[in-house]
Amino acid sequence: MENKPDSVSRFGNRAQSYASFRPGYPPEAIDAVLSGLGPPSTLTIADVGAGTGISSRLFAGRGAKVIAIEPNLRMRSQAEPDPNIEWREGTAQDTGLPDASVDLIVACQAFHWFATIDVMREFARVARRRAAILQYERDECHAFTKAYGEVVRAYATDDTEAMRQRALGAFAQFPASQISRSEAFFLQEMDREALLGRAASSSYLPAEGAPAEALRRDLNELFDRHASDGSVALHMVTYALIADLQK
Repeated sequence: MENKPDSVSRFGNRAQSYASFRPGYPPEAIDAVLSGLGPPSTLTIADVGAGTGISSRLFAGRGAKVIAIEPNLRMRSQAEPDPNIEWREGTAQDTGLPDASVDLIVACQAFHWFATIDVMREFARVARRRAAILQYERDECHAFTKAYGEVVRAYATDDTEAMRQRALGAFAQFPASQISRSEAFFLQEMDREALLGRAASSSYLPAEGAPAEALRRDLNELFDRHASDGSVALHMVTYALIADLQK
């Protein structure tokens, strides 16, 4: 496997695909993160590694004030304007936020890029009440999803998928907190363009040259084998891990 670019720069040439073709999060997962905190309209949430704003918009849609923190300018530039979202340049290691300045700090499909004890301490410093992560993975009990996973593993250029699994274990050890976990299942339905775009948004799959051409060929063949009425569906599960802080 090739050397991987750092987590800030690696999505620069994939921002448009990320914004267009990545799935959101099921309502049950958002419910789990917000449960017990009171009316969302009273909450201030920091969304770290906010990317193109997929998760930020979901929390803002519940009425929360969201501070979206994202170091990559190209990703930020793909975000849709929202009056409840304030965008800031920053990192998980250095959010730039004052002590106890938000009710909740979240990282959605991003924690694996910075799953360290120092980041968890930064989260605990910034949040008054709770830290949480949302992370979706394929549910490969289903034929198309398993076949898509096999293609991904065949072309993966680094160990990002293993990093995501390790990140779940790391967050479960969040210091000075009470941990809870839930799962929410959903489908991502895609036409041919969306399937190719979904793969193009993944930073650990080839984006150019012969490997990228071969990947697209295999995905087109996969679509032809499994499509029904012009679409396929990835079966996904979102893990919600919540750390209620003991302060």
